[in-house]
Amino acid sequence: MSEEIRAVSEARGRRNIRVFSWPRRQFSEAIRVDSKSGILMLALAIAFIALVSTGIGSVSISMNDVVKTMVRRSSDLPAYYSTIIWSVRLPRIAMAILIGMMLSSSGTVVQAVFHNPLADPYIIGISASAVAGAVTAFLLGLPTIFYGIFAFVVSVSTTFLIFRLAMNGGQTRITSLLIIGVAVSAFLGAFTSFAMYAIGEDSYRIIVWTMGYLGGASWLKIALLTVPLLASLIYFFYHRHELDALMTGDEEAHSLGIDVGRLKKRLLLVSCLVVSFSVAFSGMIGFVGLIIPHTMRLVVGYSNTKLLGVTSLAGGLFLLLADTAARTVLAPVEIPIGAVTAFFGAPVFIYLAIKQNRAVM
Repeated sequence: MSEEIRAVSEARGRRNIRVFSWPRRQFSEAIRVDSKSGILMLALAIAFIALVSTGIGSVSISMNDVVKTMVRRSSDLPAYYSTIIWSVRLPRIAMAILIGMMLSSSGTVVQAVFHNPLADPYIIGISASAVAGAVTAFLLGLPTIFYGIFAFVVSVSTTFLIFRLAMNGGQTRITSLLIIGVAVSAFLGAFTSFAMYAIGEDSYRIIVWTMGYLGGASWLKIALLTVPLLASLIYFFYHRHELDALMTGDEEAHSLGIDVGRLKKRLLLVSCLVVSFSVAFSGMIGFVGLIIPHTMRLVVGYSNTKLLGVTSLAGGLFLLLADTAARTVLAPVEIPIGAVTAFFGAPVFIYLAIKQNRAVM
């Protein structure tokens, strides 16, 4: 790692260089938290909320019984407690945390690459391609388990296709990548709309999946999700200093010897692949990669060395809270988790859009 790049990263942490297009609010300095303290607080919050969430649902289990069941110290409890906790709730809680971490960490990187807090991992067209894959599986008459498989295959294939189409002279231009991503999203969205219209009444099964669903969580899925999450976090953290340099401007990053085009392409590609995994397992869950990175920048600052860990855990906590609300507020009826995240995320998105518009004017 170049010492100059590391120096830029450290300078950013000390001088609070403005990255995005509007000045930050004054109160952001008042709530500034050390990243290590933030990670510790978020980890404790996740552990506490996970324990509480394990006991609530259609079948209520007291906190004391939850602990006894988890440590297997009592034989007086109903046998189905163990099934509910170990086979249903804990896998779902773990999946919510992992998916939230994947979406928020990817959102952090995408916003840094595009220099825009309104950017989201779905901006490249992952969402539309994943839905198109699920619809294709349905049209072929395949079992529900293939929805996620087709969503992943199609979204990854579309990601590579978009990157390929955006190449010019051996290099991928970010502007072309964005434009082609929007165009491909529009095309796949039209295909999905036509297909769902043709499907008719049975389209509700696809609609439920597109609104986000973690009810199919299992320990196998947890294991499969852990691999891309850890790999992506290691990759992002390895390039944290280049990310900081990149956020100060492409020209300054280039002057430090960074191949800006190649770095952006690789970071976006990894982000897209990670989000493709999450979509394949959980369906469409929006706004996590949008609001969490922006909020955490107000708390710990803009340095990616400090931001990546905090943002990942904050995303896990947010989605855990959202899923807990989704399955308990109207129990036994379950609210799509995507609706819950949109309920909180849409107002934040509108606020950010208004602030950016005022800054431009």
